[in-house]
Amino acid sequence: MKLGNLSGEAFDRLVRVAFDVALIVDKDGVIEDISVRKSELLALGCQSWVGRSWSSVVTSESRGKILEMLASCSASEELRWRHVNHGTGSGTDLPMQYAVMSLGDDGRVLALGRDMEAIAILQRRLIETQQSIERDYLRLRHIETKYRILFETGNEAVLLVDGLSFRVLDANSSAQVFVKDNNKKLVGRDITECFETVYRDEIQSLLRMAHATGRIEMCRARFVGATGDCTVSASVFRQESGPHFLMRLLPHGMVAKPTSAADQQLLFSEALEHSPDGFALTDRAGIIKSANAELMTMLGVTALSQLAGQPLENWLVRGGVDWGVLLTNLRSQTLVKNFSTELRVMAGSTVAVEISALTLNTDQAYYAFYIRDVERIRVKETPVTNGMVSSVAELSKLVGRMPMKDIVGETVDMIEKMCIQSALELTKNNRASAAEMLGLSRQSLYVKLRRFEMVSDMEVNSIH
Repeated sequence: MKLGNLSGEAFDRLVRVAFDVALIVDKDGVIEDISVRKSELLALGCQSWVGRSWSSVVTSESRGKILEMLASCSASEELRWRHVNHGTGSGTDLPMQYAVMSLGDDGRVLALGRDMEAIAILQRRLIETQQSIERDYLRLRHIETKYRILFETGNEAVLLVDGLSFRVLDANSSAQVFVKDNNKKLVGRDITECFETVYRDEIQSLLRMAHATGRIEMCRARFVGATGDCTVSASVFRQESGPHFLMRLLPHGMVAKPTSAADQQLLFSEALEHSPDGFALTDRAGIIKSANAELMTMLGVTALSQLAGQPLENWLVRGGVDWGVLLTNLRSQTLVKNFSTELRVMAGSTVAVEISALTLNTDQAYYAFYIRDVERIRVKETPVTNGMVSSVAELSKLVGRMPMKDIVGETVDMIEKMCIQSALELTKNNRASAAEMLGLSRQSLYVKLRRFEMVSDMEVNSIH
């Protein structure tokens, strides 16, 4: 491509449009000049690179690449792009792609750079998505394994039937024994053809009725080749592909018994143990008596013995303050919902959680705590609230109208008010707990509440 006699100014504009960063580097690797297109890069202080060695403004693992590019630079070679990271003051790296070309015999080179931050973000999202898919896949595999174990080890004969074609999709071992299906030809057959001719209309009516009502329907029928009748029950459920029937077969006269109270209690305990949310049972003193697997995973403990007998407040980041708020609300209202706090895990880190709790009306006093991990939600939240932004914007308008000393005083008042509001929200307007959380006496808190017009004078005078 012929550009004619391109002036230096035109060449500079061309570089600015085509690349995010352009560096002029001398033969010793020192940056002589820099051109930056993006304002985001200017905010990182790229202009301060002039006069410094190019290898000194990149991360340690990228310095070798810089030296290689400078050593192999040639006017005849085609551009070879290399990935380089620049360090930032925030602790994160700025990914860039650079290619170099010689500017003449004096050893100077032109380094052309592209900002790769957008691509790096997409790569991180891709990795996070892939990890999430892998976790979901493992979870589905576990669910499928549990389903297969329950399906095959049950004593009842169970058939899974397609709701549209009436074909048998699956049959457990008990069903194959029940219908004497030694060759395992039951799967794939029309379910109505598996019964004697005189009962086929009855089976079709049973399935249509179960589909229409959504309830468990029952009838009496006989399998082909069987010597006696059986009781057939059918219930409908939906999957993505459409309706399906769950059919149970019992010898005639043996009707499935409803689940006993003891069995229901066992199922309830099993569901609580494998709940996706953490659960802890404590006495009135807050001593942990029991906890489920999810809470142990959340706290990083491997055995219940590491939790049992310990106060729950030991695992709360704000310790006695949070426990005091929970205890006060449980005693006064017997119920707490969505109390936001943090747990301290075995590894020393913290995890954001929401705690709901209730008082159990039993012979012995107990509290039940349901603990939900909201760490992922907290990470996705914007770290600065709208209130803070608007307050800062208002303060910036005071510059030039008030002395800096007075503006700083306004800033302190704004932060104090926000801290008090946050403490009152966390403690559900319990001012005694809020004062303890802020490290203030109750009297000092009420004075500040009156100063910020958050409480009436009558309420302040009542504490004297």
